[in-house]
Amino acid sequence: MASFVDQDQQWLLNCLTATLDTSHEVRSFAEASLSQASSQPGFGVALSKVAINRELPLGLTHYYLAAVLLKQFIKKHWQEDEESFEPPAVASEEKEVIRKLLLLSLNDDHGKICTAISMAIASIAQYDWPEDWSELLPALLALISDQTSMSGVRGALRCLALLSVDLDDRSVPGLVPALFPCLHKVVSSPEIYDKTLRAKALSVVHSCTSMLGVMSGVYKTETDALVVPMLKSWLEQFSAILQPSVISADPEDWSIRMEVFKCLTQFLVTFISSHFFVVAVILPPLWHTFVSSLKVYELSSVEGADDYNVGRYDSDGAGKSLEDFVIQLFELLLTLVGSSRFAKVIKSNIKDLVYYTIAYMQMTEQQVHTWSLDANQYVADEDEATYSYRVSGTLLLEEVVNSYVEDGINAIVEACQKRFNESRQEKAMASANWWRLREATIFALVSVSEPLLEAQSSESCELNLGTLLEQILTEDMATGLHEYPFLHARALSAVAKFSSVVSQGILDQFLFASIKAVGSDVPPPVKVGACRALSQLLPESSKGIVQSQLMALFSSLTDLLKHASDETLHLVLETLQATVKSGHEAIVSIEPIISPILLNMWASYVSDPFISIDAVEVLEAIKDAPGCIRPLVSRVLPSIGPILEKHHQQPAGLVAGSLDLLTMLLKASTTLMMIENAPVDVVKAIHDVCFSSVIQIILQSSDHAEIQNATECLAAFVFGGKQEILAWGGDQGLKMRSLLDAASRLLSTEMESSGSLFVGSYILQLILHLPSQMSQHVRDLIAALIRRMLSCQIAGLKSSLLVVFARLVHMSGPNVEQFIDLLITLPADGYENSLAYVMSEWTRQQGEIQGSYQIKVTTSALALLLSTRHAELAKICVKGHLIKSNAGITTRSKAKVTPDQWTVMPLPAKILALLADTLIEIQEQVVADDDEDSDWEEMGENDAEQDLLHTDLATSHGRPNLDYLMAMAKVYSENQEDDHEDELLPVADPLNEINLANYLVDFLVKFSASDQQLFDHLCQHLTPAQWNAIQRILQR
Repeated sequence: MASFVDQDQQWLLNCLTATLDTSHEVRSFAEASLSQASSQPGFGVALSKVAINRELPLGLTHYYLAAVLLKQFIKKHWQEDEESFEPPAVASEEKEVIRKLLLLSLNDDHGKICTAISMAIASIAQYDWPEDWSELLPALLALISDQTSMSGVRGALRCLALLSVDLDDRSVPGLVPALFPCLHKVVSSPEIYDKTLRAKALSVVHSCTSMLGVMSGVYKTETDALVVPMLKSWLEQFSAILQPSVISADPEDWSIRMEVFKCLTQFLVTFISSHFFVVAVILPPLWHTFVSSLKVYELSSVEGADDYNVGRYDSDGAGKSLEDFVIQLFELLLTLVGSSRFAKVIKSNIKDLVYYTIAYMQMTEQQVHTWSLDANQYVADEDEATYSYRVSGTLLLEEVVNSYVEDGINAIVEACQKRFNESRQEKAMASANWWRLREATIFALVSVSEPLLEAQSSESCELNLGTLLEQILTEDMATGLHEYPFLHARALSAVAKFSSVVSQGILDQFLFASIKAVGSDVPPPVKVGACRALSQLLPESSKGIVQSQLMALFSSLTDLLKHASDETLHLVLETLQATVKSGHEAIVSIEPIISPILLNMWASYVSDPFISIDAVEVLEAIKDAPGCIRPLVSRVLPSIGPILEKHHQQPAGLVAGSLDLLTMLLKASTTLMMIENAPVDVVKAIHDVCFSSVIQIILQSSDHAEIQNATECLAAFVFGGKQEILAWGGDQGLKMRSLLDAASRLLSTEMESSGSLFVGSYILQLILHLPSQMSQHVRDLIAALIRRMLSCQIAGLKSSLLVVFARLVHMSGPNVEQFIDLLITLPADGYENSLAYVMSEWTRQQGEIQGSYQIKVTTSALALLLSTRHAELAKICVKGHLIKSNAGITTRSKAKVTPDQWTVMPLPAKILALLADTLIEIQEQVVADDDEDSDWEEMGENDAEQDLLHTDLATSHGRPNLDYLMAMAKVYSENQEDDHEDELLPVADPLNEINLANYLVDFLVKFSASDQQLFDHLCQHLTPAQWNAIQRILQR
């Protein structure tokens, strides 16, 4: 290559050199010059020539920098319709030159430069290949096939690896037939290509087959035709790679096996229909890899004999450590265990599989080192289940239980017993690592604690889980806390998981040990385990035991609060909450000590949503304790009052947090009102200090979090004070005006939707508790609701406002026609009137409304509207059913050209269809609940319950039988905690007592009987499923 450098290239070389200068001024000027030059014609070609010309008197850094700048240049100037595009666009002639130059340099011997050039080629290929760059694939295949230049092979594979990540369903089918034979040649020739190149070839295979797997959902025949003929030869190569034993200190071997695991996983999921060849060819060497890897893993990672396991990455940044290898291995095993095709062979080897898996779950020396130095990291990794080989092991054990149920459970218990005995032997032999296997055994049991306990409670079960656990746990408690802190931590945190099968004596022993550990000078992991144990044991513990230790425990926990870091703080607060809840009457004597500490902590962490919420939850537990709410409120108000009064002057987050705390206290007092004789005086005390400030925050603040929290707080005030709130503090008319002013701003179209998010709950409280006052403003309220809905950008807000309309429908009864007439008189932009707009939105959003209370109110309101047979309802047409297309798969581009099409149907028919949809949902939920309840029952019982939905729906009198109605009612009446918007609403509104199933049955029977002709006409618009749901109710 000629070393001649023209004037432009020399200028470019000088700029590249200047960007590496030690002077900031020189570097900045050079970077600005390059940025300006990038908009000139020929810049990309000049960069390409510098990047590939090894005869220039430059260092490798210059070449690499040129290649990186070229990639950035391509990203900004190559494709005009890209989001990152900056003018001017590269001319077609210049593009062609750049493409040719780059292909010539893929055989560069220097890895970093080759990678940078590969990235530039891959960037261009995203835009130009295959249509405008047909030469790319032949050039890459030629480089791969040229055995005289391993640098060319490496460059081509690196380029293909980058390119294959972004392949789509247009390019893969044409690529695979030409590419896979070349890749197979590389993988099958270990005497020519090293493991790094073969692993890179396999990574390309995996990327391509992954895309084919995505396509197989629609194009199963076509993708199978591409891959299945090649399966046998590929599986034979996988077998050859996995056959040798895994050896230590060979990361390249780990890498190529990892790629085999990835490819096998994809093949198993998508393309392998027959299990025979896999069982015969793949499973023996795979099992050998699994077993032989354990010895290497225990030596390298668990015992920490070498550092090959840590921080190893390939040239693309992918992990290639031994831990990454194990995680990928477990991923493949997880796929095999979950596949019914291999159930027979897996079942026959399930005991050995679990036995070895437990050993893989031992703590590594690196973890011991990290967690010993940083308890914060220990808590974070445990609580957040940071993805690791231990998490992979738990997932595999869970899949063993899910797939093999009793056999899987028995295998886990038997393997744990065996590993426990082995750890005993190691301990007797004075092995330094005996505790790791013991800890992994307990960890394995905890990871599948739920199915183990379910199985133990089954009458047919012969597990002796309690005996095994007591044997393990009591023996571990006798070991030294300081010598084996992580074993103690695991034992402490595990005992609460199995409290139902462990004797009370053992539980009391662990409870006392945990209380002692929290207040003693023990290693941090032990304190962590103790806190976890207390959080779960205290709620179930004897009142007498807790009372005797309460003061000492509070003293220890409050001391921990002062020294805890962020992650451990969450755990300590959780433990403190459990302690407060178990303290009962004794908390009132401790409240003066602990509340100030918690309030100070809350104030310090008010901008941290996690810690502040934890602190508020502990304070909530305190105010729920007998005799604590008044002293707690009196302690809070002197600080909160000034904050809210001068809300403009507070740091970020303090006002919103203060409102959240205040709402908790208000909801607490109202909750007590439902149970005891109501400290309305507490609500009034909070009102006298804070009510006016809350109103002003809603009227003046521009912070959406403050407005949202103030809205919730104001709703709690109305709920707690009811009619009495108007008499507190002077003129009732002025108080009502302030409440309406707040509603007016929240409903204003100038308020962003986020700020108005909770206005629906607030207005419902006004309607429910101040009905006579609100009745005077119904017309203005509806007009404001319409305007807010028209400008709303958040679906959840729109749904909450529809609930308000539904509640107004109920309030207008028995004269619902008058409410309809009122809507007709109000305008709505883009619609004939407000009735047309509201019903259009309501029928569109009904299926998206969440919460049992909200569904009850809106569904029953729709039935009320339909029952009026108002003439104006029939004049409105709304969106009906989706028209299904037969045009095949719908892509984004196709969706733009041909969007979804819907039928149009009369409003009364749509309402009837929505009522039928609710019936269908209830019926499906009954089936789902029956299935869930019968997981461990005999199939015959399940079948009997399922019959409720079919032939036995009606009694001899033509009405659904009692069992069926009760099952349907359960869907919307049993779990009130799913009311996501406001838990005060179900408590306040008598409509929540509606049995929705009974309500719909009664309505449909009466409606059909009162006007059979109209009913039959409306039913003509229903889908078969909707019609069948109604007929099940009406059949006689």
